[in-house]
Amino acid sequence: METLLTEIKVLLTAALPVLELKAALPLGIGLGMHPLHAFVVSYLGSLLPVPFLFLLIRPLFVRFKKLRVLKERIEKLEEKTIRKSVNIQKYGTLGLFLFVAIPLPGTGVWTGTLGAVLLDIRFKWAFPAIVLGNFIAGLIILTLSHGFFSIIG
Repeated sequence: METLLTEIKVLLTAALPVLELKAALPLGIGLGMHPLHAFVVSYLGSLLPVPFLFLLIRPLFVRFKKLRVLKERIEKLEEKTIRKSVNIQKYGTLGLFLFVAIPLPGTGVWTGTLGAVLLDIRFKWAFPAIVLGNFIAGLIILTLSHGFFSIIG
């Protein structure tokens, strides 16, 4: 039962914006999960929001912009995302892959998906780029948080 609760904590942490895989993977290892197990749970958890974001971002943003209280915040979020998405604009799906793959603050699945939606990159091209980019980011985080030889040995 404790293992299931740990998996749920890691899975849900990975699904959160900002934290994503970058925080969930070290959390899982810190909670005693085997590094590869923590990787798989974190990886899957961080991908959970992607289809929902693709389906819901535009309709939600349109609706939220109608509310005076949220209009300015949504417009700033769109502006900031577009600014951060210069390489996605320039290189398309390759840029999206690289944006998600490099685990720096402000990059990742949530921002990459938002950028793809705002830049009108179709799901069939964006999703594989996000999935592969997230996998590479996970490998980088796993190596940094646990050491390469500790993982395979």
